[in-house]
Amino acid sequence: MTSDLSRRSLLRYGAGAVAATGLAVGGGLALAGPAAAYGWPSQLAQGSSGAAVKELQIRIAGWAAASAQQTYVSCDGAFGPGTEAALRRFQAAYGLTVDGVAGSQTFSQLNALESADGSTAHFDFSEFESKDGSGFSGGKVGAATVKENVRRNMYKLEALRKKCGDRAVTVNSGFRSISHNSSVGGASNSQHLYGIAADVAISGLSTKSIYQKAETCGYSGLETYTVSWQHVDSRVEYPYGSQSWWWQDGVA
Repeated sequence: MTSDLSRRSLLRYGAGAVAATGLAVGGGLALAGPAAAYGWPSQLAQGSSGAAVKELQIRIAGWAAASAQQTYVSCDGAFGPGTEAALRRFQAAYGLTVDGVAGSQTFSQLNALESADGSTAHFDFSEFESKDGSGFSGGKVGAATVKENVRRNMYKLEALRKKCGDRAVTVNSGFRSISHNSSVGGASNSQHLYGIAADVAISGLSTKSIYQKAETCGYSGLETYTVSWQHVDSRVEYPYGSQSWWWQDGVA
């Protein structure tokens, strides 16, 4: 059976890179969904509701729009037109049947983006931990809430990565403890303190190009693209006191 390490490595770097580590990449390698894959029902469509719909919404939230638009997918467990539109964009991006109905084909692709520890195929929780060694503790909400917020952001970043040509995304800053945020001069109510923000760079792309793609991913906070990283956050979706849209450079 393929280990989670070899599966994740193949997804991130390709078969050649995995082979270089000595891990098996022969014909017997099966990229099956991880053991902890979500238990989806047989089908979800407009009119469906409940926990599975909410999980679907979390995983397709990065497909909120086809072009620059200040909108996001509400993760409320109610499958409505916004969820269907995002699902159709997700299906098209991954070469699936575009019908706005989540069935076995869609669930298989969603599970392929999930790792056994709850992170995603191309991101690790460790990439988002506070740089002062406090993990997900010491922020303005509890560590479990931070970790869940980070997980949700990972799925938006998976969408951003896909829209940027499957280029590798470097997370320069994810969650920050209050202490670490203060030491780097962060705002007193920085969205990093809740785990709903990330500063990223993408190999081979200008920050402006990243900003433009992020305008379609449901991000309500976008810092200027005139610096060497792109700040993205979901401030409008969370009740943390900074719930106005902030696209610093407007529509790029």
